[in-house]
Amino acid sequence: MCGGTGYAGPTSCVAGYTCIVSSPTYSQCLPAPSGSLSPTTVSPPSCASSNNPPASAGKVSMAGINIAGCDFGMDNNASNHSYCPLGPAYYKPDGPGQMIHFATQDNFNVFRLPVGWQYITNNGNTATGTLDPTNSAAYDILVQQCLAAGSYCLIDIHNYARFNSLVIGQGGPTNAVFASLWASIATKYQTKNKVIFGLMNEPQGIPNITAWSDTVQAAVTAIRNAGATSQIILLPGNDFTSAESFVTDGSGPALAKVTNPDSTTTNLVFDVHKYLDSDGSGTSPDCVGNYISLAFEPLAQWLRCNGRMALLSETGGGSTSTCETYLCQAIVFLNANSDVYLGYIGWAAGSFDTGYALAETPTDNNGVWTDTQIVTQCLVPK
Repeated sequence: MCGGTGYAGPTSCVAGYTCIVSSPTYSQCLPAPSGSLSPTTVSPPSCASSNNPPASAGKVSMAGINIAGCDFGMDNNASNHSYCPLGPAYYKPDGPGQMIHFATQDNFNVFRLPVGWQYITNNGNTATGTLDPTNSAAYDILVQQCLAAGSYCLIDIHNYARFNSLVIGQGGPTNAVFASLWASIATKYQTKNKVIFGLMNEPQGIPNITAWSDTVQAAVTAIRNAGATSQIILLPGNDFTSAESFVTDGSGPALAKVTNPDSTTTNLVFDVHKYLDSDGSGTSPDCVGNYISLAFEPLAQWLRCNGRMALLSETGGGSTSTCETYLCQAIVFLNANSDVYLGYIGWAAGSFDTGYALAETPTDNNGVWTDTQIVTQCLVPK
């Protein structure tokens, strides 16, 4: 034990372990998540702003689910519809049906639609910003069904800041090519105010975070100059854009300098992820803590000090007792700090079957949809 109400003993852990809050009355030393920092090394930003949310906070603006599939096989330059959840009419998993269910029966209002750069451009091993008419039209089926449900639709290029293993702007495709991709997407959806542009899923191993912020800036400028002037753009950081390390690894400070062409930061929102398993990878159905003190609270303070917002576009866990406890606690915290957290999006439904460790895919029995336990207990807006 290392903390909790009424506890007066030691609060530090041995090397390799960190104090994880299990509940207000009990904290325990558990193996430190890979790449994370000890709580003692996380220095809150110095500013005059209070770390307390305003009285008006209490419910995030957005809650939703990832509808995955168009990103599957991306590393193999996929150029077919094998995995895109386009629905029964295409003999594919029913992504449109899932979104309608989630929106009408669960009151979710945002869906993240991951897609591979290779898929949407269908240009083999060569990075280009030109959309392939066939594949982009197939992906657009999901976007239009999402919009028809009255929801926000998050277009997510799911490439980890790479094309064929090379980092954009740092040995891989140039910033200009990446910007042209986003100019093409923005041109297509410039009149759709509920489309959100998720510039890149989980950059990781970025050699130079300042150079990465230049890449992000190029994409933001291209989107705005293409006529999409009012939509939200998500700015992703290094280290899988982890909420836990977003400030301490330099991502937040670097990306805070990215602006719209008019030098404002209006609708530029930080993109963060956080899983609650032991190494933060999102590969285990079990959760070890709510990560409020390690991730969400320090980030909330930094956001509040800097007058910015973040969207937790990936989080989740198995339908297990530990995740139902800790993920619910984390979402309660996000809601209580809705002045700096725009919302959360669970990972994942779409083409994932129910055997996937983090499955949020509902089952359809003759038109009667049934959610997974983790969705019902934690993710459905309360």
